[in-house]
Amino acid sequence: MAKTAAKPKPLSKLGTILPWILVIGGIIGTFASVMITVEKFQILQNPKSQFICDINPIISCGSVMKSEQAHAFGFMNTYIGLLGFPVLITIGMAMLAGAKFKRWFWLGLQIGLSLGIIFAYWLLFESMFRIRALCPYCLSVDVALTVVWWYVTLSNFYNGYLNVPTWAKSTGRFVKRHHADILVFWFLLVIALILQHFWYYFGQHI
Repeated sequence: MAKTAAKPKPLSKLGTILPWILVIGGIIGTFASVMITVEKFQILQNPKSQFICDINPIISCGSVMKSEQAHAFGFMNTYIGLLGFPVLITIGMAMLAGAKFKRWFWLGLQIGLSLGIIFAYWLLFESMFRIRALCPYCLSVDVALTVVWWYVTLSNFYNGYLNVPTWAKSTGRFVKRHHADILVFWFLLVIALILQHFWYYFGQHI
């Protein structure tokens, strides 16, 4: 009697998919960082010019990039993206070429991505509630960084680089089964919050 094929475990293919997530996320983040930086320099050269993504009072890269939050560390935030996202591309390409990394490397990447996503969502909060405008390029960075952080985190848990407390193991199993659903739900929640916050404008122009 033939044996029944073993059902693949959740996230069992993550090792194959993760390099592509890193590469694609890095490309998106690098592109957005380059575009914002280039347009910022154009504004400095010609203050009367506008960002390409200055669509309306809410969707306005100019409003965001001219704010104090756009220079949180005394220089353009995009410089961080110009340095960080190519690193993700390099890591992803190295993995596709067969490179293997130690636990300390993945924990270092985890820390870097965690700091990056905290900073990204702080900027999103500031954009919504302080600046009251949204930058499409910045939002694309948020999406790319969120996906990369989510799957690097899951990979670190799956490979045992991050320990799961005994009381949280049932939650961990749920997350493994529904990792994509959780990510989609998160993005839908963010979109809903943005629409709710700016409905005073969008509601009049839909």
